[in-house]
Amino acid sequence: MNKLYIGNVSEQASALDLESIFEQWKIPFSAPFLVKSGYAFVDCPDEKVAMRAIDTLSGKVELHGKVLEVEHSVPKRQRSCKLQIRNIPPHMQWEVLDGLLAQYGTVESCEQVNTDTETAVVNVRYAAKDQAREALDKLNGFLMENYALKVSYIPDENAAADPPAMGNRRGFNPRGPPRQGSPNLGARPKLQSDVPLRMLVPTQFVGAIIGKEGATIRNITKQTHSKIDIHRKENAGAAEKPITVHSTPEGCSSACRSIMEIMQKEAIDTKITEEIPLKILAHNNFVGRLIGKEGRNLKKIEQDTDTKITISPLQDLTLYNPERTITVKGTLEACAKAEEEIMKKIRESYENDVAAMHLQSNLIPGLNLNALGLFPGAAGGGMSSPVFPGPPAAAQAGYQSFGCSVFGGEVPFWASTLSSSSSPALSGQVESETVHLFIPALAVGAIIGKQGQHIKQLSRFAGASIKIAPADGVDAKQRMVIITGPPEAQFKAQGRIFGKLKEENFFGPKEEVKLEAHIKVPSFAAGRVIGKGGKTVNELQNLTSAEVVVPRDQTPDENDQVVVKITGHFYASQLAQRKIQEIISQVRRQQQPKASATGPPVARRK
Repeated sequence: MNKLYIGNVSEQASALDLESIFEQWKIPFSAPFLVKSGYAFVDCPDEKVAMRAIDTLSGKVELHGKVLEVEHSVPKRQRSCKLQIRNIPPHMQWEVLDGLLAQYGTVESCEQVNTDTETAVVNVRYAAKDQAREALDKLNGFLMENYALKVSYIPDENAAADPPAMGNRRGFNPRGPPRQGSPNLGARPKLQSDVPLRMLVPTQFVGAIIGKEGATIRNITKQTHSKIDIHRKENAGAAEKPITVHSTPEGCSSACRSIMEIMQKEAIDTKITEEIPLKILAHNNFVGRLIGKEGRNLKKIEQDTDTKITISPLQDLTLYNPERTITVKGTLEACAKAEEEIMKKIRESYENDVAAMHLQSNLIPGLNLNALGLFPGAAGGGMSSPVFPGPPAAAQAGYQSFGCSVFGGEVPFWASTLSSSSSPALSGQVESETVHLFIPALAVGAIIGKQGQHIKQLSRFAGASIKIAPADGVDAKQRMVIITGPPEAQFKAQGRIFGKLKEENFFGPKEEVKLEAHIKVPSFAAGRVIGKGGKTVNELQNLTSAEVVVPRDQTPDENDQVVVKITGHFYASQLAQRKIQEIISQVRRQQQPKASATGPPVARRK
């Protein structure tokens, strides 16, 4: 695929004109230009050069007042089922692209092409010619996040052996084993990781990383297929500067290793004797899960990579800087391995939060997270498209406007990305709920506030009744907070309580706030919460990351209710509460027809 077609060529243009343009843009060609009336052909040394010519020139360069169109030259007999799609947004997720391609027919394969451009390129093969033709007609020029897709045929050597059209069936073919390169789950990596690698480097090394006229950083970018931003103008006079790397996980790690090698060499050349650690910036919402319970995750990474890892304290966070600094000390090889493990954990946390985002938006109908006062509004960045599950555009700048909650990141990043119009308001009255939240006994004063001011303000803000029950005894280590209100009020009240405990340092700097909550469910619904053989409660725990326990042999209270205990950090607890309430609602709906069917007894006629 190294032969190019050049369209929209002026009648005045000559082969010499085209040669000068290619030479000007440093694009080699391996044969003379063949100029016809309004178009031309040329051969490139290889496919990579041909791709560079298309990306550099097509739709961007003028010749005698006409903008050139450059694409692969494909003989008519080979214009069959294979297309190349270029200029795909760099943060596009495979699932979104797959869904778009499937609208026009059965996709047999979809493979990413490595290029030097920021945007992505894929080669697609449809099951039939008419499907490929329709996709080309509809997708060429199609706007995705302000990127206009460019679609063209590529030579199909198997065109003569094309299978017949499959009855215009839409979607991906589910029959038979997955074809090589087919877009099945896990069959290929994402075009680019949604979570960029953020590093802090000493300001004195920035010049060496950039290199003379940017040569060094360009070389790293090409070798690692990544986009690297060095934020030189941020924090003028600061001893360290942030670097953001956008690429696949492998590309990010490769770029990180190259930058560390440059810093190490520069330190030797400038006779700097102290150790140059690797510093990674991570949004606070992910750090708790990186650390793990009692620091287990972090300790394992240290042991596996033979490094020493420290994390900056929560006190360093501000509303405008929600990132923590992860400092890794060890050999260059050890630091590189630690970076891979750290970013793997952070990306897992992000993906879990995205999954939870979609679930949460359905579990609390009418919930307007931007109106809760827990997250910044427009600064958090709404999702640009309801079908695109990736991060807001701000994430491309390296977390600068990720949602930063008032309680130091206990609410996940996804909460701040939900649009205020994500779900319609509920019609009718929302049923009130009662939740018993258990807090450390020593924290009661902080929750109540001076002369009860804090708890009063919290109650007004949340629109909920908030009361603290008397202590069970003199030595009680926990106190019960009784919160009564609809789901949105519960979310606001509990969120502020979690946050207050973090702010007042009732939990350590490396410790997530995890509280126990009790909700009462009708005894007839307890079995449904547990599920057959504990299946439902186990699935619930896996889904939410909260511990959910329905104590056995409970005696129902005077209202025929039993207690369900939920333990976890804020959003895990919220998801579990909502899911359990959903189960209760389903059980009640199923029982309503039975109740109405039995109804009051009808008097017999005498």
